[in-house]
Amino acid sequence: MTPSRLRPLPISALALCSAAVFSCLAALPRVHAQTGATITIRMFDARTAHPIMPSNLLIRLDHNDDIHSETLHIDDQGMGTVTVPAGAKFFSVQGTYDNGMEIYINCDSGMEKNLAALHWYPVAQILSTGVIAPNECYKGKYERDPRVPLKPGEFDFFVRKTSVKDQLMD
Repeated sequence: MTPSRLRPLPISALALCSAAVFSCLAALPRVHAQTGATITIRMFDARTAHPIMPSNLLIRLDHNDDIHSETLHIDDQGMGTVTVPAGAKFFSVQGTYDNGMEIYINCDSGMEKNLAALHWYPVAQILSTGVIAPNECYKGKYERDPRVPLKPGEFDFFVRKTSVKDQLMD
């Protein structure tokens, strides 16, 4: 036998190696593809109706206080996209400013005594028709630009910064 020739492995050794590889692969954690839908989020200044670039967006689902920003992406224009898990029924969002240290006041609760109250929107409605949250901060006087059509899967909302008056009321 010459040293340059390799000996073929017996079939039983090959089967044993294959079984070891498959058992190692089976032990690895499984990554499941996300089956949820994507929501596009746009935040507008309540007074001017101009788009705002948030520091961050705080996403909440199904009346829970947990923040779900794992799949959140905010582009250079301030538009956010988030993939909500399959089965999520309700959606709420807040924006932050000053490097995430302050939270904007959502104007869908602008006329309420509790300005920190969260309003929940049905995920199914956002996905089927899109939703524009009401602008109650300035008595509905300012509106989002109607020339920008709302598409299914889009959520637009109005905000304002916390004022000195708001801080005194706390």
